[in-house]
Amino acid sequence: MPSIRDLKKDVNFVLGDIIEAVYIWEAGSGNKESEEGTVIIDEAIEVYDDLMDKIHQKNVEDAKSHFNSIRKELEEKATKLIEKLNSLES
Repeated sequence: MPSIRDLKKDVNFVLGDIIEAVYIWEAGSGNKESEEGTVIIDEAIEVYDDLMDKIHQKNVEDAKSHFNSIRKELEEKATKLIEKLNSLES
């Protein structure tokens, strides 16, 4: 079973990479501090805070299913953010 530390790292790396991709898009397209990019970054930060709060919950009945649901939620929300980022690039 993956550790909580690994889950925290996954959340950090995935959302950090999305934020970095927004900055790269802004630099490459000349849209420094664009409204669209800022919205995606703010959403990524919200997702990060939400997932970290869920990871730090102490009174969980079934820890394994709790952390699996967090991992699944990370995947779903990251996919949505990536789709928004890809729509900027087209």
